[in-house]
Amino acid sequence: MTFLWILLVVVVFIVLWAVSVYNNLVKLRENVKTGWSQIDVQLKRRHDLIPNLVEIAKGYMGHERQTLENVIRARQQAVDASTLKDKQAAENFLTGTLRSLFAVSENYPNLKADRQMMQLHEELTSTENKISFARQYYNDEVNRLNTAVQTFPDALVANTFNFGKREFFEIENPAEKEVPQVKF
Repeated sequence: MTFLWILLVVVVFIVLWAVSVYNNLVKLRENVKTGWSQIDVQLKRRHDLIPNLVEIAKGYMGHERQTLENVIRARQQAVDASTLKDKQAAENFLTGTLRSLFAVSENYPNLKADRQMMQLHEELTSTENKISFARQYYNDEVNRLNTAVQTFPDALVANTFNFGKREFFEIENPAEKEVPQVKF
């Protein structure tokens, strides 16, 4: 009889442990989803700002048509991307085209001084910072989930209930990882 009680206590302990691990894995998975949704909100904000930016720039930069078209094309690719990998690549391309737009706009003093352009530039810069923070949060949560699903003993529950690793939101363009050079 004592053996049955001990066995029952061990089984109850294992079940409680498995439920606790499962609940923690669900929480981590939901944190990853929340992190992605925060990125998505900021990317939507960025995509909404770009047409206004391009319209203002068009008036000043008539012969810089290629730069403006690249920004519009990059925005559309980013909007249309569906998988995480596609979204990463499209957003990295969009970041590059925006940088080139702002670099070209430096050649137009009237455009640089335009109040709407300055306001949109400021909003876009703020949005880029928010995207950066959202990516950091997302990647932190992905790291927590990936660590949990790969470490023993949590991996036993993770494998049983198909909790898998997630991909980080990374910069794929090596040029974006380089430290910018400041020249005076």
